[in-house]
Amino acid sequence: MIVKQIYKTENKSQLMINLPDNFRSKKQILVVLDDSVDTKANKMDLMKIASKDPLFLADIDSISNDFRNIDSEIQ
Repeated sequence: MIVKQIYKTENKSQLMINLPDNFRSKKQILVVLDDSVDTKANKMDLMKIASKDPLFLADIDSISNDFRNIDSEIQ
């Protein structure tokens, strides 16, 4: 059985995990620490900023214009 749960890191040097009932009798448990939650949140923040950036929006518009003719030929 695999349980995935996101824990807040209030104490920056220690994490306390209450084991689900299914795990309490186990002799060994694999714990994997993954900070991708923060990474994904940071990427989302950057995408929100990019969605308002004039240079980025101009690039997207330019790319859309480049493919506009090709898209109409396919249909």
